[in-house]
Amino acid sequence: MAQEETFTIDQGSDVAIELHLVNKDGSKRNLTAHTFAMKMKKNYNSDSADTTAWNCIVSDATGGIMTASLTNLQTDALNAGKYVYDVEMQYNDSSTPPNTIIERVLEGHMRVSPSVTR
Repeated sequence: MAQEETFTIDQGSDVAIELHLVNKDGSKRNLTAHTFAMKMKKNYNSDSADTTAWNCIVSDATGGIMTASLTNLQTDALNAGKYVYDVEMQYNDSSTPPNTIIERVLEGHMRVSPSVTR
């Protein structure tokens, strides 16, 4: 089950969220050959035109760190208000042939704070 978190981001600013993933025993999760996707939208039933995809990179594979970011141009294009989001991790298991595993690792609400200086 995904962890839940609420974030506030500023419209018109660069933003980055760093996730530190750990195994059940507390050790750092090895993210080698893992990919991530993070999307946010106004509500769960919004169409794809209302979806903002974040740039996701594994910034430290052996340290279990993934970073999701938006540029100031991307956040400036967002309407102020509340959004929902989630982050999914994808990797192949060790079976032959390998199965693609998709896990939701984080979900919640995102608030976009309006900008006065634009």
